[in-house]
Amino acid sequence: MTPASFTLRFLTTTLVLAVAAVVGWQLWDYYMEAPWTRDGRVRADVVSLAPDVTGPVVQVFVHDNEVVHVGDKLFQIDPVRFTLALQQAQAEVVRTHAVMEDAQSTAARYAAASASATSGLSRDQVSAASQEAEAEYNKAMADLGVAQLNLHRSTVYATVNGMITNFSMKPGDYVTAGKPELAIVDSDSLYVDAYLEETKMRGIGPGDQAKITLMQGGPAITGHVSGIAAGIADAERTATSATLLADVNPTFTWVRLAARIPVRVELDHVPDGVRLVAGMTCTVSITPRNTDKDAQPQ
Repeated sequence: MTPASFTLRFLTTTLVLAVAAVVGWQLWDYYMEAPWTRDGRVRADVVSLAPDVTGPVVQVFVHDNEVVHVGDKLFQIDPVRFTLALQQAQAEVVRTHAVMEDAQSTAARYAAASASATSGLSRDQVSAASQEAEAEYNKAMADLGVAQLNLHRSTVYATVNGMITNFSMKPGDYVTAGKPELAIVDSDSLYVDAYLEETKMRGIGPGDQAKITLMQGGPAITGHVSGIAAGIADAERTATSATLLADVNPTFTWVRLAARIPVRVELDHVPDGVRLVAGMTCTVSITPRNTDKDAQPQ
């Protein structure tokens, strides 16, 4: 082997080792330090709609997986009972109004009469009767308002824009006031929760740009960090009712798993054709505006 050949091989080997070292360092930094995670989830607010009145369902206007908008009719509870209650309330208003006018007229005559014509006790009794009649009228008006509200709420409307999910209501089903009967995934509330290891949280703050890649593939979605969770549950510590002392599970001191911190990412732009479903898995990569040198504690 000539000196030139040995030198060439030495330089080639050194160069390969240097490139391998740089690539290895970059991979280590990317996988261990860079603020990214494959543990991301598409999330959305889910509105559980419950009727405000009780009764049998007579008509269903929507079906499972249908897109709805605010104000769309969802289902109708039998309105007959509420219509009759409204008519009763209207009749009661008419009756109490007539009684109130008569009582007020009587009270006015007693008040205008001379002290010798009526006693003070009679005037007080008539005045009290007038006030009682007015109270009965006001109560009837309130009952009328409740009857109108119940009739209106016998029809259940969508309160958000979104998609109905896991819905199987049929006419004839009996629904109860306050019991959720239908879920709507709010399409205006879609966001991503990125669960970043605590070792990758340095320098991350609200406003940082984020790139989201769905596990199904397709073009990347852009967004920004809107908030970082203030706390997570401690799985190693439980409460004991007997001694009121903390029960902490023993762990190996040389094995320390990084906790994952939820980072909320609001979506800025979703490319055309990308379908988001709450619960999807995604990869999230964040670009901190602050570097390690100038990062300020949050």
